[in-house]
Amino acid sequence: MSHQAGPPNQRQLPTGTIEVAPHAIASIVAHAVGQSYGVVGMAPHTFREGVAQVLHQRDAHRGVDVRIGNDQIEIDLYIIVGYGTRIGEVARNVQENVRYAVERALGVPVARVNVRVQGLRD
Repeated sequence: MSHQAGPPNQRQLPTGTIEVAPHAIASIVAHAVGQSYGVVGMAPHTFREGVAQVLHQRDAHRGVDVRIGNDQIEIDLYIIVGYGTRIGEVARNVQENVRYAVERALGVPVARVNVRVQGLRD
């Protein structure tokens, strides 16, 4: 999706508008994180997500927050990494994988990918 005046998740065509919802972008992000070495899970970052986890309601986008505004996309990730891995390398790998996947799918640059390591697990 090439960038043409408007939000980065939106494209104006002669036949109408194409808009990719933040939830759809979160799906792309979650898939990219799942393919990243060293990540063993996602962590809830809000109280609501934590309650849903306790109640066993699965959310494929847990630990992913996508913000769109000012002609840019910003992504916050809350991950759990494998014990014994190099945390900095895992976080950088996640940033690169997510940036590549989103930019490839949407055709617009991602301004920031913030990775917050919430814990370690075997």
